[in-house]
Amino acid sequence: MKKLTCALALGASLATPAAFAQSNVCSPDQTIKFAGITWESGQLYTSLIRNLLEMGYGCKTEVVTGSSAATETALVGNDLQVWVEQWNRTDIVKKGQEMGKIRLVGDLLSGGGAIEGFFVPDYVVKGDAKRGIKASAPDLKSVSDLPKYKALFKDDEEPGKGRLLSCPVGWDCEKINTQKLKAYKLEGDYTNFRAGTGAALDAAITSAIERGKPILFYYWSPASLMGKYKLVQLQEPTYNEKCWDTLKDIKVKDVCPSASPKNKLTVGVSTPFATSNPGAVAVMEKLQLNADQINGAVVQMTDRKASSDVVAREFMKANPAVWQKWVSADAANKINAALK
Repeated sequence: MKKLTCALALGASLATPAAFAQSNVCSPDQTIKFAGITWESGQLYTSLIRNLLEMGYGCKTEVVTGSSAATETALVGNDLQVWVEQWNRTDIVKKGQEMGKIRLVGDLLSGGGAIEGFFVPDYVVKGDAKRGIKASAPDLKSVSDLPKYKALFKDDEEPGKGRLLSCPVGWDCEKINTQKLKAYKLEGDYTNFRAGTGAALDAAITSAIERGKPILFYYWSPASLMGKYKLVQLQEPTYNEKCWDTLKDIKVKDVCPSASPKNKLTVGVSTPFATSNPGAVAVMEKLQLNADQINGAVVQMTDRKASSDVVAREFMKANPAVWQKWVSADAANKINAALK
């Protein structure tokens, strides 16, 4: 595709000081187009990479907004060059790799990668003396314990069942959760209640926790709520690759139980860009945060309604020892000067 569809809109580029000469890290005649990610952690990672390239190496960048499917398709066609925080789940990305059109580089999250699963607030299991909350499910440790607690997590629309607050329709996790309820033999005890949007999912979880109410929900890390609240992840059957394959495909009826694997978070780059800009890719390959760092940063975005650009700059000013390992000494000096 030679031009992006009208659904994609170009975002303004970060300001690059004119004094920074173009380096050999990126092509002098190219503006690097980044996909506009729709969730906070991806936005934060994107802003960090753009800051490193623009401030440290004089690269030109801009953001292209659009649906994940549209921007991933654009990445495959080299209509944009960088797609940050790839979970490597969609057919578009997998086929793009098979065709040699894109590469997944780096390892953005230490500790093995992103996690996802079923969670409850910490006080449901342990109580909270400061808030006067007694543990309502002190023996809840695993998804196998959920049937005896279905009344605690009652679904008001189906009072005979508990409610799992799940992902919006269309998200991969919504389909996986539907399959997991089958595999864990929980269909008769729990509904897979789909939130209308990601924001609605967060709002429902936040409302319940602020009121000290019991709630069972799907969630993942990195994410802002993981940095804001104490949560307990329920144990699931050990990860099994063959069973996981049955959970990923909503058409499969004969499912078997498996926890979700940890997901290595990467940066998707178009192959032509990677070939012509190895220095820029090298920077992306070095960038890595731990869960506390990324979750703490995205909490700042949500609580203060601050943009990823603002929080990224604040993070870099406060944590020079973290990001200076990702760039050359000369680039680090230029970035420090730009952050003042």
